[in-house]
Amino acid sequence: MRDLSTWTPRAAPRGFAVTGRYVMIEEFRRELHAEALWDALGGAGINELIRYFPNGPYAQAGELADWLEGNARNGIVVNIFRSRRSGDVVGMASLMRADPANGVIEVGSVAHGPAMARTAMATEAHYLLARHVFEDLDYRRYEWKCHNDNAPSKVTAARLGFTFEGVFRQHIVSKGGNRDTAWFSMIDSEWPARKAAFEAWLDPANFTAEGQQLARLEALREAAP
Repeated sequence: MRDLSTWTPRAAPRGFAVTGRYVMIEEFRRELHAEALWDALGGAGINELIRYFPNGPYAQAGELADWLEGNARNGIVVNIFRSRRSGDVVGMASLMRADPANGVIEVGSVAHGPAMARTAMATEAHYLLARHVFEDLDYRRYEWKCHNDNAPSKVTAARLGFTFEGVFRQHIVSKGGNRDTAWFSMIDSEWPARKAAFEAWLDPANFTAEGQQLARLEALREAAP
């Protein structure tokens, strides 16, 4: 069993910026991102993309921005994703429910716009977030939670290397209905192998000239020492 007798609380998360090979991450700023994020997530169609969020529906960009600003005031780090190639805003995810005393944080409010979905940008964005959590913040546990009906989110969590821990039944009353919440986690002892798999998958050598992957992320993770 790991000795934590010298463990000390870590710093609370703050906004940060990082540039990867395919994607850039920056802190949400209303004046820079509100309209661009709205458009990136589908404009009038945004509510279908965020149907499992505990908020909404929204009629315009300003309403979404109001919610994100409120989150930021409450200590949530709202991250905006940009394509490194085009500079366009392509999605978002937040670092939330931070517990610095125990080194625990959750990634939530994940929304990949059509330009980002199922691309190397999506995988790299979550690699960069996890790296920030484990290496910059030095946290012990990284969580992913979602509505248990949200099958795509559960598939994504497992693909990214989060371990399914179970379902919290009748966890939340959301939008006038019940939400059972599926819980996933990644812990610091797993990170070196997860990191190696991410970096191997993201390497340009893992893609054909047409951009097709040669090795799946799950296979690379299984092969990691």
